[in-house]
Formats: sequence, structure tokens, C-alpha cells
Amino acid sequence: MSYAPRFPSPARRSVLRGSLAASAALALPAVGAAAPAFALSGRPRAAWGVQVGDVTSSSALVWVRSDRPARMIVETSATESFRRARTWHGPLVGSGTDFTGTTPLYGLPPGEQVHYRVTLADPHDPRRTGEPVHGTFRTAPARRRDGVRFLWSGDIAGQGWGINPDIGGYAVYDEMRRLDPDFFLCSGDNIYADGVIEPSVTLPDGRIWRNVTTEEKAKVAETLAEYRGNFRYNLLDHNLRAFNAQVPSIVQWDDHEVRNNWYPGQILDDARYTEKNVDVLAARSMRAFREYFPVSTLHAASGEGRMHRVVRHGPLLDVFVLDMRSFRNANSPGRQPDDTTGILGAEQLRWLKHELSRSRAVWKVIAADMPLGLVVTDGATDFEAVAQGDPGAPLGRELQIAELLRYIKHRRITGTLWLTADVHYTSAQHYEPERAAFKDFAPFWEFVSGPLAAGQFQANALDATFGPDRVFVRAPDRANVSPMESPQYFGEVGIDGDSGELTVRLRAQGGSVLFSKVLQPGRVGQ
Repeated sequence: MSYAPRFPSPARRSVLRGSLAASAALALPAVGAAAPAFALSGRPRAAWGVQVGDVTSSSALVWVRSDRPARMIVETSATESFRRARTWHGPLVGSGTDFTGTTPLYGLPPGEQVHYRVTLADPHDPRRTGEPVHGTFRTAPARRRDGVRFLWSGDIAGQGWGINPDIGGYAVYDEMRRLDPDFFLCSGDNIYADGVIEPSVTLPDGRIWRNVTTEEKAKVAETLAEYRGNFRYNLLDHNLRAFNAQVPSIVQWDDHEVRNNWYPGQILDDARYTEKNVDVLAARSMRAFREYFPVSTLHAASGEGRMHRVVRHGPLLDVFVLDMRSFRNANSPGRQPDDTTGILGAEQLRWLKHELSRSRAVWKVIAADMPLGLVVTDGATDFEAVAQGDPGAPLGRELQIAELLRYIKHRRITGTLWLTADVHYTSAQHYEPERAAFKDFAPFWEFVSGPLAAGQFQANALDATFGPDRVFVRAPDRANVSPMESPQYFGEVGIDGDSGELTVRLRAQGGSVLFSKVLQPGRVGQ
């Protein structure tokens, strides 16, 4: 298989050591600090590390955060010595973006290792610059035979389980970094804006879980400053900062970026919130999300400002990033016989069908922030995802998914598979029309993996409408099992450049592969 794990070359190891040393030298602001200092002395610092997002064969988006107003300058090079470096003049970062900034890179060579460093300069004296922060990433290949390998998961700092120094913080990120993937797909719930992080929690066996805490994590997020503080919280972890410096990301959002099980137009009946209008909360969260993640469509010059997008990763792979949150209808019992809004909204569904039909990639990963056939409830009578527990013909949001699956079959769109997180366990479902109430679709697989740093939960029931068979599952027998009691989960996808075969591995923290499945290219259904 030509996608054998890629370990950093000696030169790459040295540049990574340099970047980690620089990160360590740049001490983070005191825990609980709500805003950067406006000191007139000293030089700008990038203590929150660097990130790269939505990498293609020729482009990428670089992110940084300063501790004061500064000009962002990015240099890229094929070597760690930065000979013949190319300089990119980025934005002036300030309070309007919480001192974050992104710089787009274009005209990069395909299938190459790119070394970069970000320098922050005093806007009034360009000679006064901070210590550069280093990172590296691979551009997508132009040749099929190079293969592709990436990881995916989601659900970070949930259910009160935050950064625990006693277990090394988010240690799973260090394990994922050592696998050296081409990129990481985060399937949503990057934060838990509705989840308080207490200083300590007593586990069922009497042990004490300790959390790093901040002012913004002491209550549910409502203000823009509180949402910004939630996104900043995870960057306090050194494992995550080191991961970001080496592994580019494709990021989507789900409910906990705003509030559990939210939908547009919702008015809250929750005493913890003084702001009851979820649309107001969602707008604040989206602004903070845009500030803290390098997402191409959120930073596009065209002003698209949307989460759903296609990230093309060479001839083998297109990643279709869905937004199953922003355009959905209200959570309900889901028994409507006619539903054009569904979970994607009519416009996003049209977009998805169009982009799938024009894709020439061998594999088309549909990155969903919620599962299809797993029953996810919202209270006693309503449902949060697609499935609603009725095993019969499609109703409610299922109608929209049925339309999409029918379209994929009749247009003979090959190589589709679904990846998600959300439910806080790991599983593999195979969907087969012979088992289904709705039969006008081609077989496909859905793989679930997570959480990365949150509580684990029991497996959800299956809805038979699309004929899912749970081929594998690993889940606890009780709710909210802490990361100290059970390993966290992430998935790995490798595409062989010679055969085109795609291998999915469901992994547990600690190095074990729990389940593996090889899929063949060029098929409408598997």
C-alpha cells in the first residue's frame, strides 16, 4: 500500500522541535485572562501557536493570534533554512478580530512539504518584531500515486472534562500528531459553549479529575467575549498547539459551538441564559469561530461567509463539508410527510448534489456533523438528527436524505462514504437497500469516531428506514464516562495511490486499531 505512514525526516523533526521550543518560550497569558495586554513596551507575541486550514494542491490559509495590535507576516519555504523564502504580507490584527488573523497562501507546489513561519510586527515600527512561530504542512498531491492519509474525530472539552494536567492535557493530540497525517477533519463540537469547566470533578471510583479553568468557562457562553474565550480555552493545551503546528485542519461546526441541540429561530427556556434568542447566540459564535479557525469560505474575498464547502485534496479525494446546523428546521417528532427544509436546507442540498455530480475525485467523503441512521433524541418527543425511530418510509428530515441518496444512485456517483462524530463513541454502519424501508439508493458506509476530549456515552438505537447494520461498535454501558476512565477515539482514512483502495481504521487512544474496513474504488455502492 503506497500510503504507508509518513514519519518526519530528520530535517522536519528539527524544525518541529524548533517550533515547539518557540511555543514553550512564549508563555501563555495567565489562565483566566479575558483579553490581551495593551502594553506599549515589548514586542508582539504569538503565544497561541499557529494553524493551517483547508489545504489544497496549491493553497492554504494560515492563522495566528497576537497579544496586541500587530501586522501578520508569513514566510514560506521548501526548506527549514528558509533560503529563497517567499513573503506574504498579512492583515493588521486588532481588537475587532480578538487579535487573530489569517493569511491566504496561493501558488504553492503540489505534493510538497511547506515550511512556514509567522512573525508579528509592531504596526508603528516594523523593525520591532516578535519571535517567529514555526509550522509545517503538506500540500495535496497532484499525482494519484502519492496516496492520501487523514484522521477525523470531534467533541472537545465536553461534559465538564477539560484540560487535565494530571494526565498530560489533551494527550490524544500528541498521539495523532505522531501519526503525521496529511490533515485532520474535525467533525464539530470544537468547543462546548454550554458546558461549564469546574476546577475539579469527583469520579465514580473516588479519584479527582482536575481541570485548567478560565473565567469564560465558568458559565455558559452568551457574549462575543465568552464565545471567544471558549475557543481560546483549548489552545491553552500544549498538545493541541503542537498538533496545529504540524497537521492542517478541515473544520466544521455542530450544536455545542452555540448551545446543545440548537436550531435557527429557537427561543430558549433555560434559566442559565439571559439572551434567549438562539439566532443572536449563533451569530456571536459564528463570528468567534471565523476568528479562531482558518476556514476558506468564512474568509473568502467573495464574502461567501458559509461553513459548507468542498476541499479538494488531489485526484483521489474531495471532502464535502456539510453544515447540518445552520439551515435545519426545528427539532420535532419528525413525522412530516413533506419536508423541503430538512437538516440541510433546500439550497445546501442543491449545492451538495451539484458538487457531487461534478466531482472527479476517486473518493468523495461526506463530512457530516451528525449521523444518518442513529436515533439522537432531543427531550421526550423530539429528535435532533435525521433518524426519528420510525422504521418505515422516510418522514421529516429523512425525506431530504432519501432525495440525496436517490440522486447519488441515479447519477451513478461513485466512491461516497460518510464520516461523523457527535455521539461520543465509535462505530461502523453499513446501509443496504435490501434491509431498508426506502430502497431507491446504493449501499454505503457511515463511520463514527469520537470523542477526542469529552465524556463517552452508550450506543444509540438504529432506525431501519435506510437499512443500517451496525457492523462494529465500541461504547460504554453508562453515560458520561470520563477520559480518565476510557481511551478517547479517532478515525484514520488511508487511500492507496496504486490500487485506489480506501481503508478506514477506527482507533482508540493508546495505539490500538479497533476495527478496519477496506473499500474498493469505482463503485456506486459498497
